[in-house]
Amino acid sequence: MTDRNHHELRILRTYGLITTLLLTVFSVSAFTQTQKAKFTEIDVERINIVEPNGHYRMVLSNRPRSIGPIAYGKPFGYPGGSRPGIIFFNDEGTENGGLTFYGKTENGKFTSGVHMSFDQYNQDQVVVLQYIDENGTRRTGLTFADRADVPIMEVVAQMDSVNKMPDGPAKVDARAKLLEPKNGVPMYAERVYVGRNRAKAAVLNLSDREGKPRIRLQVDSLGVASLEFLDAAGKVVSRLPN
Repeated sequence: MTDRNHHELRILRTYGLITTLLLTVFSVSAFTQTQKAKFTEIDVERINIVEPNGHYRMVLSNRPRSIGPIAYGKPFGYPGGSRPGIIFFNDEGTENGGLTFYGKTENGKFTSGVHMSFDQYNQDQVVVLQYIDENGTRRTGLTFADRADVPIMEVVAQMDSVNKMPDGPAKVDARAKLLEPKNGVPMYAERVYVGRNRAKAAVLNLSDREGKPRIRLQVDSLGVASLEFLDAAGKVVSRLPN
């Protein structure tokens, strides 16, 4: 065998070795990527659960890395950094609920709260389970609400425009007009509240479509039970016991 043949044979052997190594690496890499990762414990500041198209499905984060409002995969409204917890998103990449919480003591007084809510489609929260405590002044309860069928993205954009107006009567009127009912439906109306209010009473409130309480069932802080019927002006028209 000539020197030339020896040289060609070495080249072929080297090529075959490199090819084998590359195939082995690619096979191991592909096999590894299909396996589930398992962790006993993990420290992380934020976890994004995303769909194949990249849209968020759920975001779990601390306060600094918390996400702001998202609609159709795009941010709107205020920036992130204020909502530690879990934020949920619908099939279109739009926020539709979440679980947030806070609590701390400053200057000898504490504030604490937990908030879990579910949003109306393309709107804001309509089901809320909440605990709020301001240094012992406490409110806990479950609320059901109605909202006008106006996309919240439009409302936020209009409110941003109003906020940029110079202070004065025109700005006040513009803000009031923005909050007016749409097609006869209030922008927000609390319909049902059941919980414990700041006066330490256990309460069930049933309200009309305007959000005005019409039936109030409660046991107050002294243990006195009552059932009240109210008119649209908030006046008690009937009460049990009399």
